[in-house]
Amino acid sequence: MRSPHDIIIKPVVTEKSMNDMAEGKYTFVVDKKSNKTEIKSAVEKVFGVKVEKVNTMNMEGKVKRQGVHVGKRADWKKAIVTLTADSKGIEFFEGM
Repeated sequence: MRSPHDIIIKPVVTEKSMNDMAEGKYTFVVDKKSNKTEIKSAVEKVFGVKVEKVNTMNMEGKVKRQGVHVGKRADWKKAIVTLTADSKGIEFFEGM
């Protein structure tokens, strides 16, 4: 069994994800092999909150070039976690 810290890799800090926090939605980069129930239980264990629903997206890595050399960034999975109305929020994001 994988640890919750293996499932949640890092938070996504963008202007859109910061605006969604007012609605109780938090965005994370998660392991590509994880499913919605694993993500839900990992967020609840790590941050001590109640999760209402989880939306996931598979993001395709961008093609980048430097001069004549062309490369591709890695594909990744994004999860938008919606907390229940009675949850207080995730303290990790409060200072941002």
